[in-house]
Amino acid sequence: MRIATWNVNSIRTRIDRVEAFLDRHDIDVLAVQETKAKVEQLPLMGLESRGYEVAAAGFSQWNGVALISRVGLEDVQVGFDTMPGFGEPAAQEARAIGAVCGGLRIWSLYVPNGRKPDDPHYVYKLDWLARLREQAQPWLTEDTVLVGDWNVCPTDEDVFDPKQFRNSTHVTPPERAAFNAFLEDGYVDVVRPHAPGPDVYTYWDYYRQRFERNRGLRIDFILGSPSVAAKVTHAFIDVDERNPAIGEGTPSDHAPVIADVDL
Repeated sequence: MRIATWNVNSIRTRIDRVEAFLDRHDIDVLAVQETKAKVEQLPLMGLESRGYEVAAAGFSQWNGVALISRVGLEDVQVGFDTMPGFGEPAAQEARAIGAVCGGLRIWSLYVPNGRKPDDPHYVYKLDWLARLREQAQPWLTEDTVLVGDWNVCPTDEDVFDPKQFRNSTHVTPPERAAFNAFLEDGYVDVVRPHAPGPDVYTYWDYYRQRFERNRGLRIDFILGSPSVAAKVTHAFIDVDERNPAIGEGTPSDHAPVIADVDL
């Protein structure tokens, strides 16, 4: 089974690129983040004509997650138990959706950005990750993958200039500890052995030709339970999909991350 995760930065804007990506790489399941659309606004015709089913959560032009599968969508769950909300009063956001696809439990996750270390959104981010970890611990005994935009650079080699981000989110010790806690529990970053760093990224800001100069961040990950990690035969980052010189229209600022799992 070939699975992928991709923050598309608006699925309505980039549906042609999404469909071309599915065709080009023969993807079985695509986990999507930042759909930026209500469920009824999703452009489904081309996906359904290709044999894909779609499960999605989205409430506005912000956030939004989806699973696009041609190997089934069973036991769909929007959000995880105890998932926190944000704001006053706290409201749940469309940041997590899970389903069983071809026997594999897949969670599409869009972890809160955090904004600034002194921002309430940063506290929300750490709480969100802590509660996800609590929920994900029992899933370690099953074929499970936690995939998506984690908005964390776990190591210095995952950011083009650690000094530049010294006072920013994504690299602070509490964020890194929250991410690494999943690895300590037993989840495995199944892509890194096939695409080692440094200078291997999944996100490049549109600002000042960051992609052309490879000044990026590695913030998109596929974490597999031990049973899944043992079955991953290949993985890679489709950097070409981020290249503005390739394909039609403006690319997302994220590149897709892909893994082959021999189930």
